[in-house]
Amino acid sequence: MRSAFDIIIAPVVTEKSNAQAQASKYVFKVKTDAEKIEIGRAIEELFKVKVKSVNVMNCMGKTRRAGRTNKMGRRADWKKAVVTLSEGSIEII
Repeated sequence: MRSAFDIIIAPVVTEKSNAQAQASKYVFKVKTDAEKIEIGRAIEELFKVKVKSVNVMNCMGKTRRAGRTNKMGRRADWKKAVVTLSEGSIEII
């Protein structure tokens, strides 16, 4: 069994995620192979809150040009989880 620190990478802090925090929805960057149940248990263990639901989405990395040449690179793919809490709140910052 993986630890909660292995599943949750970092919180996503944007204007949209800050607005969602008012409705008890928090956004986290998670491991690409993490499942909804694992993510929910990890959040409950780390922050001592009760999770109502977990929604996940795969974010595809962008293709980028490197320097002045036509060499193309690619940013890494990552997974985002939106966690809705039933009770309690999380202090991100």
